Amino acid sequence: MTYDYILVRYGELGLKGKNMRQFIIQLQRNIKAALWAFPNIRVNRTQGRLFVELHGEEAEPIIEELQKVYGIHSMSLAIKVENELEEIKEGALTAMEQNEDKKTFKISVRRANKAFPIGSQEMNQILGAYVLKNVNQLTVDVHQPEIEIRVEIRERATYITTKNVDGAGGLPVGTAGKSLLLLSGGIDSPVAGHLMMKRGIQLEMIHFHSPPFTSERAKQKVLDLTKVLTEYGGPIKVHLVPFTALQQEIFKSIPERYAMTVMRRVMLIVSERISEQEGILSLTTGESLGQVASQTLASMNVINEVTNLPILRPLVALDKSDIISHSHTIGTYDISIRPYEDCCTVFVPKSPITNPKRDIVQAFESKVDFSQQIEHALEETEQLVIQRDTIFDPSFDDIL
Repeated sequence: MTYDYILVRYGELGLKGKNMRQFIIQLQRNIKAALWAFPNIRVNRTQGRLFVELHGEEAEPIIEELQKVYGIHSMSLAIKVENELEEIKEGALTAMEQNEDKKTFKISVRRANKAFPIGSQEMNQILGAYVLKNVNQLTVDVHQPEIEIRVEIRERATYITTKNVDGAGGLPVGTAGKSLLLLSGGIDSPVAGHLMMKRGIQLEMIHFHSPPFTSERAKQKVLDLTKVLTEYGGPIKVHLVPFTALQQEIFKSIPERYAMTVMRRVMLIVSERISEQEGILSLTTGESLGQVASQTLASMNVINEVTNLPILRPLVALDKSDIISHSHTIGTYDISIRPYEDCCTVFVPKSPITNPKRDIVQAFESKVDFSQQIEHALEETEQLVIQRDTIFDPSFDDIL
């Protein structure tokens, strides 16, 4: 008998009632996508559990990939046996023998299959007695055992496990709709995207670049950040918007203190237009309250005015140190600090206003017509789909 299965548990999904099945099916799809590099594995589901059949693949790298998949509460390597008492006894003994350094243990039986003729408490006693009889210098400790042998008697088979590995939690990516992430290339926005994926959001990215003021390396940085995030949420579509003409017009026609506010408003207008084309229902930003001039409540209030889409700001209450720590955890920090500037850092007023007024902003904008530049930017927007280390040119649906 060998550990040839990984038993996958999901926590929050179990509370979804009538919608639970579609959440679990999406989680199964996401697991298959995450394990694309392991051709021999199979992913099956039963009531209450998902199982990864290893078929000779090494377990450790598979578990590492599964720890990035949202919707998984925990997982365990498992021995699978038939629902026969003698086989279950041998499976429990095998699990103990493969942990021979442990001196105390307990058995925990969960009888999900109520048709199995022996109750959970009686099975605990039967299996515990069998293990004690066949392993020397071993004692039972039901309070703080060195090893707990868990036995799940399910409809078609019994699964025996000894160790739990924590999963990422959250909801499966793709179960909460789409959001368009304004990805700047800095530290904050990739973290914001990662947190939204944890709530089941499927991301698309929008990046505003201003050649020749921003370089190709700055654009590549954004694509590299997106590659990292695909490890957690599958393929991601990126919209690369040429923003030079719009930025130049804004900073030429709008008083300097208000130029950043107007620039952010125009970015949201363009983002909303792309969202309409893509069937996206929200925008996501990496804004944290009070971090820069455009992130005061007054600024957010004025900037939000131009769109009816909800703007999700998962970092709004986090300190910069919290955001940096999270970026290290997910692997985006070293990319984010590459010294290639984006359009927001190239065109920075010396003293941007922190308390803009709507009527003043509207008055400035009424004297300038940005519509032609906006249409041109939309027409020239480049679209790419990124899946792991590969960049595709075809449609997103073709990749999925």
